[in-house]
Amino acid sequence: MKGIVAVLTAVGLLSAAPAFADEALAKSKNCMACHAVDKKLVGPSYKDIAAKYAGQDVVAQLVTKVQKGGSGVWGPVPMPPNAAVNAEDAKKLVEWVLTLK
Repeated sequence: MKGIVAVLTAVGLLSAAPAFADEALAKSKNCMACHAVDKKLVGPSYKDIAAKYAGQDVVAQLVTKVQKGGSGVWGPVPMPPNAAVNAEDAKKLVEWVLTLK
């Protein structure tokens, strides 16, 4: 029985690892200063972003927005460019955000 519990725990931790890793990346790139996973701060929550773009092919568009900033989509507060995020990290972040429900 202990073996089954250990395996199930390990599987659960492994399946959660990418989410934690990408949330950690968002924190390290200062994204969490304006965004949260499940509530609006300065910008929309990541879950709201995922819901808005569900089923759409928007990864490239959102990668550009993460790096260069933008305005008007979520209200009057503009999103500033984030020079600390390279294209590879921006893609990881966007793909993670779009998986949230």
